[in-house]
Amino acid sequence: MPRVIFSHRVNDRDHWASKHSERVAAFASWGSNVVDYLGADGGDEVAVGVDVHDLAGMEAALASPELEAAKRAHGVLEPVKVHVEKE
Repeated sequence: MPRVIFSHRVNDRDHWASKHSERVAAFASWGSNVVDYLGADGGDEVAVGVDVHDLAGMEAALASPELEAAKRAHGVLEPVKVHVEKE
């Protein structure tokens, strides 16, 4: 099961951080062990780490209107970079 890291900027890091439980629920069908990371410099860069057990499910979710709406609600700014753990 690869670890995937999503990194991006946000409008408001405190608002984004407050939405952790929503991210866990949104990723539950394809991933677990969701960990949020805030930039140590206090800036607007953040990341999310997820253990992905269903890569096809993740790819489908990333293209879904529901995830797009969640990104807007959480203040996510494009682009979102995706990093997959090399096994």
